[in-house]
Order: sequence, then C-alpha cells, then structure tokens
Amino acid sequence: MFGYRVPAPDEAMLISGGRRGLGGAPFRVVTGHGKFVLPIFRKTRFLTLSMCESEVVETCVTRQGIALTVRAVIAFKVGNDTESIVNAGQRFLSDQDQMSVLTGRIFAGHLRSIIGSMTVEEIVTERQKLATEVLDTSKSEMAKIGLHVDSLQIQSIDDGDTGYIDAMSAPHKAAIQRQAQIAQAQATQAAAEAEQEAARKQAEYARQTAVVQAQYSAEVDRAQAQAAQAGPLAQAHAQQEVLDAQTELAERAAQLRQQQLVAEVVKPAEADAERIRVLAMAEAERMKIQAEAAASYDRVALDRMLIDQLPQIVKEAAAGLSGANVNVLNGADGLGEIAAGLVGQGLTILDSVRRNLGAPEGGPGGEGGTDGTDGTDGTQQRNNGRVEIE
Repeated sequence: MFGYRVPAPDEAMLISGGRRGLGGAPFRVVTGHGKFVLPIFRKTRFLTLSMCESEVVETCVTRQGIALTVRAVIAFKVGNDTESIVNAGQRFLSDQDQMSVLTGRIFAGHLRSIIGSMTVEEIVTERQKLATEVLDTSKSEMAKIGLHVDSLQIQSIDDGDTGYIDAMSAPHKAAIQRQAQIAQAQATQAAAEAEQEAARKQAEYARQTAVVQAQYSAEVDRAQAQAAQAGPLAQAHAQQEVLDAQTELAERAAQLRQQQLVAEVVKPAEADAERIRVLAMAEAERMKIQAEAAASYDRVALDRMLIDQLPQIVKEAAAGLSGANVNVLNGADGLGEIAAGLVGQGLTILDSVRRNLGAPEGGPGGEGGTDGTDGTDGTQQRNNGRVEIE
C-alpha cells in the first residue's frame, strides 16, 4: 500500500522527519511490524540486525618480550534493544561496513593489551581464558557503539622464527614421542603376543583338527571294518539261523515220525496185545468156566456114583470087621456107635475123593484129605465109639 513500509525480520526501520524517537533520538525505531510513512515529509532508512564477522590478525608482544602473531575471529551484531539500534544507527547507518572495521580495531587493541600481560605458555595453554578476558574488557566499549559480541575465537598463535613455541613443546614432544614409542613398543609387543597367541591358537586348532580328523578316520576305518565284517557275520548268522531252522525242522520231523510210529506201530501193537490179552483172559475165563462146569458135572456124577456105591463100601467095611477082634464095651449103644462110625467113615472117604477131584494134582488139599481121612478121623470115630479094633 502506498506509504506503508515494513522492515525485514533482520532489519530495523528508522523513520526521521517527524517527532523524535526514544531519548531524544533524531528518528523513531520500528522492528517487527510495518508503519505508515508520509511521503516527502518522512524519510525511512534500514539498519541491519544480522550477524556480522570481523577478522583480526595482530602481532602482540608477551610479558616475556616474545612477539606472537595472533589470528582471531569476532562474531557480532547490532543489539536488539532500541538503545543499541539508536547508538549503532547514529554511528554506522550511512556506512554499515565500518562496523566490522571498527570492531576489528577495538579487539586488536584489547588483544595487544591482554597478551602483553601473559606468558607464551599461558597464551598457548589457556586460549579460552584469553578470549574471555578480551570479551570482558571490550563488552562495555562495544555496547557504547550499539554492538553485541556473540563470540571470539583465537584461531592461531605463531611466534615466527623464534622457535619458542617449538622449544616449549619440545619436552612435551619428547614425552609424547617417548609415550608414542612406548605405545608403539607396547603395541608391537601386543601385536607380537597377539600373533603368538594367534599362532598358538592356530596350532591348537590344527592339533584339535588333526585329532578330530584322526578320530573321524578311526571311526571311518572302524565303520568300514564293521561294514566289511557285516557281510560274513550276516552270512554266518543267516547260515546259523538256517541250521537252527533245519535242526528244529528235523526235530519236529523226528517228533512227527515218532508220533507216526507210535500211532502206526506201538498203538496198534498195544491194541493187538491188549486184544490178545483180553482174548486170552476171556479164553482162560471160558476154559475156567468150562473146567468148573466140567468139574461140577464130574463131582455131581462122582457124588452120585459114590452115593450109589456107599452101601457097598459100608458093606465091605462091615465084612472087614467080621474077622476082626472087636470088643464092645457098652452093649447095644456100642454097636450103634460102630455102625454109625462105619457110615461116617464112608462119608469121609466120599468127601476126600471130592476134594481130590477139585484140587490140583499133588496139592495140599489131597495130602490133607488123605491125612484127615486115613489118620485122624477114623481114629477119632473109633475112639468116640469106644471100639477097639486089633
């Protein structure tokens, strides 16, 4: 819009031609927003608020009288407050590049002043202390011109051809070299030990590998030997199994043959023997029964014949007594007893004959019958009858 001016974010707009600014400044300061500016009656200028850089290369003499060339870089800018902008605008608005030149000159003077109070050793070893002291001594002076220093960096310190810094660093270099040599020796020793350890491990690994290979080779040889023996062993086992099977088959065949022989020969023979024994027993029983029947029939016939002959036997016995000397002691009773004795003697003879017919030839029955009839019974009968025969 016509007459409306807006400063950039890193700029400050200075409006002159109207009422005065803060603190009686000949212009008003506008930052961060726009403002209407009457043309012809007002005039606007812009002051940079961005970061600026100034490089300082200064030859300074230390407290020891040794000249040092110091290179430093200063980073600065115009302060953000209105007072700093007014101060910087009044000094650098027409030629803003002068800010870097003036800042470099200010810091060069402070560097010479501070380095002159320090030794080379302090400057070399305490650069941050040097930078801090330079900033502290220049802060108030820089604020008067509206500038704010953000940082100061000491880039290099050079003693030229004097060689003081090199001489100062010689012990440290020697120590560092010694330490480096020691470190190198230690590193070499460690490397050698590592190589030896690696060689030992490699040898141990080779030994273990050889042992394992030997074990594997032995196992392979053993497996091959077992495999080589497996065929004959399997064949021998197979033959043994065949022999066992044949033996078992032969035993079963023998058992079967034995059973067949028992069934075909022994059992029929036993059956025939049993049949013959049974037939013989039956025949013997039949013959016994027939013999018993025949004997029974003969005894019946003999008994019948003896009974029929008994009167004749008694008669003959009586005839034999007729010429004998018989004394009768008890009269009629004695005669009766004699007669009864004769009859009993006849019956005894009959019974003896029967036993002889039923007993085996020459057996004890015949002998007993002979003894009983001839000796005892006749005598007893005679004694009981009280008959004495001479």
